[in-house]
This record gives sequence, structure tokens and C-alpha cells, in this order.
Amino acid sequence: MRHLNYQLKQLCRNNPDGGFATQANRHHLLQLAATQLHELGFHQMLAASIKPKHVEALLTLWQRQGLTAGTLRNRMSALRWWAAKVHKPAVIARANEHYGIPPRCQVATSSKARGVAEAALKQIHDPHVRLSLALQAAFGLRREEAIKFQPAYADQGHRLTLKPSWTKGGRARSIPILNEEQRTVLQRAHQLAGKGSLIPADRNYIQQLRIYERHTARAGLSKLHGLRHQYAQHRYQNLTGWPAPAAGGPTSRALNSTQKEVDRLARLIISQELGHAREQITTVYLGR
Repeated sequence: MRHLNYQLKQLCRNNPDGGFATQANRHHLLQLAATQLHELGFHQMLAASIKPKHVEALLTLWQRQGLTAGTLRNRMSALRWWAAKVHKPAVIARANEHYGIPPRCQVATSSKARGVAEAALKQIHDPHVRLSLALQAAFGLRREEAIKFQPAYADQGHRLTLKPSWTKGGRARSIPILNEEQRTVLQRAHQLAGKGSLIPADRNYIQQLRIYERHTARAGLSKLHGLRHQYAQHRYQNLTGWPAPAAGGPTSRALNSTQKEVDRLARLIISQELGHAREQITTVYLGR
């Protein structure tokens, strides 16, 4: 293994920031970057050798490959993490716009809410994967949270409690149980998992994640983050009495002062239930 690949592997291993999926994706992107730098002629590099010219060379290659803006933003995030860990954050500009990468749209202008059709679910033969999808839809869980879910721990009667080890950023949170549909999904989870999780005893998280990815791809399911959008929009309408702007409801400008306060409080609740620290992030799910 080349020095740079090895040192970046060790850097990831010694700095397990974020959830398992985040760590695995970061490791993959940094290994790819190290290999591509070598192919571009930057031999004998070490982790601490990163310079602006290396970032520019990678970006030129990626843009020539026609990668989407979202993919470029993800790769730049991995490079910034690398630079920060070797105490050289200044080698990469703070704003992606500096490199001609457009910013992520932070306000939904159309609904990205998605459900899972019954016909697609029938194509998924792994019961643990089917139930993880049901939990994502019923409670707005992230994929990792729905895979690691332990019903015996989480089900507190009137609400779910998520362990920090399941969540993005290690932030524990609670989600209310509000209807019979949610209770039915939880009962199914109890029956399947018992005292364990939705990872079968003979698998670990990464193995179950790969099975989840394989089964959902075969069933033609994509953009499953849209299940969180669907949860957020349904929750918003229940809390406010009107649809979210992204779902055809009134924009903030059309609300009176009383409605604006209802809107603000609803967004704070939804932000917490989705596991976000900022109310502003709800514009991605709900619009403004």
C-alpha cells in the first residue's frame, strides 16, 4: 500500500467522527483521492503533504469526469476533513463557490417526499430491510437509525428514544408515537427483533447495510431520504393545520403574525424530531 493511502486509512481509523456510514464513506473517498493523486503524478505524498495544488488537481479531474455538484460537495467535505486533521485547513477555501461548485439548495422549491409502494416492498425478501423501511417512513428515521433500531430499548410507550450510537453526530433524541400506524410498525419490530436490533445476530452493521442497499436497489427503490421529507411534511400539516410550502401550502410571506408563530414552533419540533440542531434545516424538507 502506498504511503498516502496507508496514512489516510490510519487517519480515519484514529478519528472515528460521525456514524459508521459517514466514516465508511469518508474512508472510501479519501482512498479514492489518494489513488487519483498518485495517478496524476503526485508520488511519495504523505497525509501532511496536502497543498492547494493537490486540491486543484483533483477538482480538475473530477470536473472533467462530469461529476454532479452534489458529488463534488461530498468529496470536498472529505478533503476538508483531511486537511483539518493534519492541521492545514487553510489549503482549501472555505466556500465551494471559490472552485465554481454551486451551493446546495437550502430551500425546497418542490416536494421531495417519497413513499414506498406496496409492490416494491413485496420485492424485498429480507424482513429486517422491510421493517427498516417501515420505520423510516413512520418516524422519519435515517437509514442507519432504522437499521440499528432496538425496539425493546426505543419503545417508551408514548415516544421513541434513540441511542446516541444510532444517530448522526451522536445526538440522542425522542420522537412521539402519535398514531396506530406507528404503533403497528413498532409491534412488528418487537416481534421480529425481540430484545435485539434490526441487524440479525449473524451480521454486523456494515453487512446489514450492504444487504439493505442490495435489496432496495433490486426493488427499484431510490431517493429513500424522501421518506424523511414525507414524515416532515405530514408532521408539519398535523402541527399547523395547513400543508408545508414545498407540498403546495402557503409560503411564509402569506402567513399572518399568529400563523408565523405556529409555523416557527412547528419547525422547531420537526427539527428536533429529525435530529437536527437548527430550525433553518427544515427549509430543505418543508420549503419556506
